[in-house]
Amino acid sequence: MEYGIKTTLNEQDIINEKPDFIVVAVNKASVADVSIEWLEKGYHVLAETPCALDKETIDELLKYEGKLVIAEQYLKYPENIARVKLLEKGLIGKPDYLYLSLAHEYHGASLMRKFLDTGFEAFKVTAWEKSYPTVETLSRYERFEDGRISNKSRTLALFEFESGKSCLYDFDSEQYRSPIRNNHYKLQGVRGEMYDDEVSWIDQDNVIHHDKLDIVTRTVLTDNRNPNLNNFEEVREISMNGEKLYEPPFGLCGLSQDETAMAMMLEEMREFIDSGKQPYSLKDSMYDACMAITLRETVSKKETIVSNWKY
Repeated sequence: MEYGIKTTLNEQDIINEKPDFIVVAVNKASVADVSIEWLEKGYHVLAETPCALDKETIDELLKYEGKLVIAEQYLKYPENIARVKLLEKGLIGKPDYLYLSLAHEYHGASLMRKFLDTGFEAFKVTAWEKSYPTVETLSRYERFEDGRISNKSRTLALFEFESGKSCLYDFDSEQYRSPIRNNHYKLQGVRGEMYDDEVSWIDQDNVIHHDKLDIVTRTVLTDNRNPNLNNFEEVREISMNGEKLYEPPFGLCGLSQDETAMAMMLEEMREFIDSGKQPYSLKDSMYDACMAITLRETVSKKETIVSNWKY
């Protein structure tokens, strides 16, 4: 009760509290089984990503549509919210090519499908994985300052969608934490491109424009001993040319981008139960997981694979 939050190891204690919904945050291999356990008890469930690790289990989850939501949070990162709003303004026209180096596997799948507006299109993927020597800086729990070097994997993949759109996926295993492995993306449409925080486009009068996202942050310091959590940047506002594209939905309350996204998912889960409006559809989450499975299979077999996922 250090934080005034009840904890228990007893299942009946949870049931006695009559929760609005169950949050399943366990290891990847157990997410589906634990989610099904609580779904079968009649609860709505908000579960960790991915929804499952194999096609058979993914298919089994389909019958829980309307009760199960997968907490795919990357589209709710403040910077990605701003990017999507900017894309929807139509400045760069219909997007057809994406270079994505922002998130791995199923997270990456959710972003590429949203940015390219491919929905549940069939696709083929060619992928390969290489290891490169890299100075270690941060693990999940500690900081390294001795200059140690180890081999880290990088996965490159070309996703080609049925509509002709394509995405070059590029992800390094050190990328989420290492200060020397940064995130990048480039989205190109018929009238321009969005490249990281920069936007270039040509308007309907064929006048060329260049602008940049103005991302205003504040540094939040904590007493957490984990070097990944003892300080971070909270996004105060994102705008371009004076137009606001993002403001903190809960005000400034010391949340990182990831924490902001998860808080939004929790709030939207309540709305989902009340109105049926899903934060992220189960079929979307299932397709993200299927794309991740196909990517891993392609890397393993070292051959191009044509998808046969249908939802």
